[in-house]
Amino acid sequence: MFASIKWKFIVVYFLLVFIAMVIVGVFIVQRLETQQIENVMTNMEKDIEAIVQSSSDVSEDDWSEIQGGIQRTLNDWRLGSKGILYVIHNEEIPTIIASTSRQNDLIGSNAFSYKTLDPTLILKAYGGEKATDTSVEQNEDTNIAHLAYPVLTEFGQVKGLFYMTSDLQDAYNTVNASKRIFTNATLIALSITVLIGYVIASSITEPIRDVTKKAEEMARGNLDQYVEVKSDDEIGQLASMFNYLNFRLNETLQQMDLEKSKLDTIFNYMAEGVIAVDRSGNIIHANPIASDILDIDFRNEMDLKRNVDDKFYLESIDLNHIDYNDEKTLEGEKTLDRGSEVYKMKYAPYKNEKNNIGGLIIVIQDITKEHKLDNMRKEFVANVSHELKTPITTIKSYTETLIDGDVDEKTSHSFLNVIENECDRMGRLVRDLLQLSNFDYKSTNWEKKEVSIESLLDDILLKLDLTFKENSHKLVLDIEEKMPNINIDRDGMEQVLLNIIYNSVKYTQEGGEIKIKANIVEDHVNIEISDNGIGIPEEDQERIFERFYRVEKGRSREMGGTGLGLSIAKQIVESHGGEISLRSKFGQGTSIKISLPYLSVI
Repeated sequence: MFASIKWKFIVVYFLLVFIAMVIVGVFIVQRLETQQIENVMTNMEKDIEAIVQSSSDVSEDDWSEIQGGIQRTLNDWRLGSKGILYVIHNEEIPTIIASTSRQNDLIGSNAFSYKTLDPTLILKAYGGEKATDTSVEQNEDTNIAHLAYPVLTEFGQVKGLFYMTSDLQDAYNTVNASKRIFTNATLIALSITVLIGYVIASSITEPIRDVTKKAEEMARGNLDQYVEVKSDDEIGQLASMFNYLNFRLNETLQQMDLEKSKLDTIFNYMAEGVIAVDRSGNIIHANPIASDILDIDFRNEMDLKRNVDDKFYLESIDLNHIDYNDEKTLEGEKTLDRGSEVYKMKYAPYKNEKNNIGGLIIVIQDITKEHKLDNMRKEFVANVSHELKTPITTIKSYTETLIDGDVDEKTSHSFLNVIENECDRMGRLVRDLLQLSNFDYKSTNWEKKEVSIESLLDDILLKLDLTFKENSHKLVLDIEEKMPNINIDRDGMEQVLLNIIYNSVKYTQEGGEIKIKANIVEDHVNIEISDNGIGIPEEDQERIFERFYRVEKGRSREMGGTGLGLSIAKQIVESHGGEISLRSKFGQGTSIKISLPYLSVI
């Protein structure tokens, strides 16, 4: 209980008031006691002086002759029941010659031998001095004051003494009553002090206790706390500052939560994988992309405790042999080629709260697509160069032969036909490249209109009729009745279908079968061209729509292909909002399906 500041306040107030009252009481009681005794002694002295001045008998020099007169004077003078007066004659032996005491054997007795009288005061008075010094003795339960008063002759000699005793009981009763009053007053003052101290301490401790409780709630995570401000003093200022602190803390936490939410969103949705590892190489944090790359479930505690060197993606960094005292070696970049996947890894150190290096931040970027695109670009450049180099070389060699003039007319005509064919080949190549370039830059202008599927296929098959007959191919048509019109660019779609059907003719043996099927599936028109030709190997099917990609490069080139037909077909179909897909089995045939929305404007 006394550990509380409230009770410490009360105890301090209690002790302060108690000590103050005790000190004041001691001084007041002592002073009152002294004052009461002095009053008694003063009254005793005044009584003696009044008797001396008013009695003619006392003025005589020889008191032994007027002993009776002095006794009568004492009897007539009423001193009260508390005071006793003795008259001592100055003889060889101080003798009591008169007294207000009722003891009959007292008169004529030796003053020194009378126990009530103090010989020291008597001797002092005989020295001619008024015995202003008083002695207080304990006579059983009675307090007695003594006063020895010398009476002098005209010549300054002591002719006798007035010795008076007085009971101090009234004075001590007054002092004791004052003590009781002061004690009661002290008790009342202490009670009031405890009560007021409790109120004052409560007014101080209750706001502090309230602040403490609210701070405890804040420590538990409940930040919605407010302390009522009841005054403008230091306690009120403390409450106001607590409220302001709480407001600022909430504001700061909201900003931190917002920033954390932003960072978490960026961290979780960024395209790169991010991993934080400690100095021991253990993973301490990672985003979902890194989790997928490393194939680690970060909700599994056992996976988190695994060393990153256990994963083959990070083995080239060799985290266990990094010198953390050399910051220059802690920054680096690695490229890892893992079969079909290529990753670029960058790593740099991070520091802890003591500004010491705590580990590494590793960023893993999947550059597989960029790597493939770079390879495709290189392959594209090589293919274009090869496609142009062959006809140019042929034209140059035949032209040089013609310039030399050593050939006959028939041979010259044959050479010119070769040159013309190579020029047409280069023209087709350039035309296809320009068309792809227009697709890339979205600069192709399509003239779309409603076209009948039946009429489009009839026109295409009419153009290829001679080709079918030369190769003895069997053509099978399966066109659904009442096909809807489709909104397309006729020339563009005709180019697509001519290219696909011509490829089926070109890569199907003589006497083979080519099937063309058209039907409606939901809101799309599907056109499927199938053959039972040589087919396409499975490993080549993913790249069949790439530019300049050929399954059999030598044979395709001999047949006059540029390797751009299917790529152009894919671009045209997709620009019409459609899809093109391929199914093939090597040695058994190929099927290409075109799906186009009908009556749509794209």
